[in-house]
Amino acid sequence: MRFSQRLELRQGQSLVMTPQLLQAIKLLQFSSLELANYIEAELERNPLLERAEEPAGPEPTEGFGEDRFPEAPAPSTADAGPVASDWLSDDMGSDRGAIEGRMDTDLGNVFPDDRPVTPAESRPEGEGLGLSATSWSGVGGTQRDGDDDVSLEAYVAAELSLQDSLSEQLAVATTDPVDRLVGSMLIDLIDEAGYITEPLEPVAEQLGVPLQRVEAVLGLIHRCEPNGIGARNLAECLRIQLMEADRFDPAMAALVDHLDLLAKRDFSTLRKLCGVDEEDLADMVAELRRLDPKPGLRFAGGPIQPVVPDVYIRQATDGGWIVELNSDVLPRVLVNQTYLARVSKSARSEPEKSYLTDCLQTANWLTRSLEQRAKTILKVATEIVRQQDAFLTLGVEHLRPLNLRTVADAIGMHESTVSRVTSNKYVATPRGVFEMKYFFTAAIAGTRGGDAHSAEAVRHRIKQMIDAETPEDVLSDDAIVQKLRDSGIDIARRTVAKYREGMRIPSSVERRREKTAMASARA
Repeated sequence: MRFSQRLELRQGQSLVMTPQLLQAIKLLQFSSLELANYIEAELERNPLLERAEEPAGPEPTEGFGEDRFPEAPAPSTADAGPVASDWLSDDMGSDRGAIEGRMDTDLGNVFPDDRPVTPAESRPEGEGLGLSATSWSGVGGTQRDGDDDVSLEAYVAAELSLQDSLSEQLAVATTDPVDRLVGSMLIDLIDEAGYITEPLEPVAEQLGVPLQRVEAVLGLIHRCEPNGIGARNLAECLRIQLMEADRFDPAMAALVDHLDLLAKRDFSTLRKLCGVDEEDLADMVAELRRLDPKPGLRFAGGPIQPVVPDVYIRQATDGGWIVELNSDVLPRVLVNQTYLARVSKSARSEPEKSYLTDCLQTANWLTRSLEQRAKTILKVATEIVRQQDAFLTLGVEHLRPLNLRTVADAIGMHESTVSRVTSNKYVATPRGVFEMKYFFTAAIAGTRGGDAHSAEAVRHRIKQMIDAETPEDVLSDDAIVQKLRDSGIDIARRTVAKYREGMRIPSSVERRREKTAMASARA
């Protein structure tokens, strides 16, 4: 073997991940909220970008096919309303002077009242009243300075958090500064559900107080509202609420101490431990169900933010489907060419010119990326509707098995692109709002060579069977498998058990116990 050195020229192709390409890929997988935050940051960073206040026009809308999927009708320009700027310049041109003249008139007595004016009101403002020129009006003597508008947000009370509520109650329950300090530490340990999951020994050691005093302060917190707050486990939470309602007798104490048996629906053992009959046990269980296992959730979190769909799917007049983007979540940005021309004249040095060039390239690429993102989302949503037409028409039982490759091959894109597009995107359909990933489900083979079935549709059938059960006819997993096979679905018993557990449905033994107990309680 001989080693030598030589020079060679080779020509080849390779994919280079440029910053612009990385940006386009990142924009694809952004949710609407993440995209809005990204655009805000770009608007602050790039002086050549500006937000387009007026929409450029209706968002692209696509229909499908010739008969079943008609193409969405294009909006008529004759029916479109006037642009704000045109309305101001054209329709108000002749009346602008008259309007400005009316704006100069005195509006202080636009809404006169018929009551007589009192001598105090006839005085000049503040004269003889010991007041400054500031007037007072509104609810609760709200101060108004001159012509400043009164904000309604000033009258909205701030939401009280769980920690603030407990701190206020503890301040009333004890005046001892040490107890208040210990209570403040314990209140900070309470989670959103209202439980203290940390041990008390580190609190006592950190504050240098006996453990018994920490437990005594915790007892004060237990007497605060909501009932059951500050418990260390579920049994203690229920015990606190029962003691507050004066219902914590020995039988109920035995039931609370054996919640694991209640979870297993082992009512025969519970009747022996509590020393009660079947009717009394049913009443005790019903009373436990009325308690709040997570009292802290009354204060948890802020306002619930609804899911904003990225795509709307609605039915056309001829029975087809129309897909359109939600224009409210599409950011509109444009390149300010006027500002670019003005600053370009004053740019002298090479760093300044290079900076403007980079800003211009970034702005142009961002606008193109946003447009491409919208088109890609619309194209993927269109193909999903093509594939899942039966679901939109007939319901979840007719959801077809679908994977990313099927959609990618149909629209001529890569699987990874479809995966990014369907991440964190939502679709509003006549059957509700769904995540795009919802329509991609695994396939379960049919019996005797029949069509495959969607895993989500099979889960729905299993839930329907279990919901229709009676205490005398509770289906086991084997019975569910047999019913599904009779309907043309080839499925294994372990798959049924996995789907059932995923929907948090107990086993047939536990369901029989629960349904029997509920039937006895109703009787």
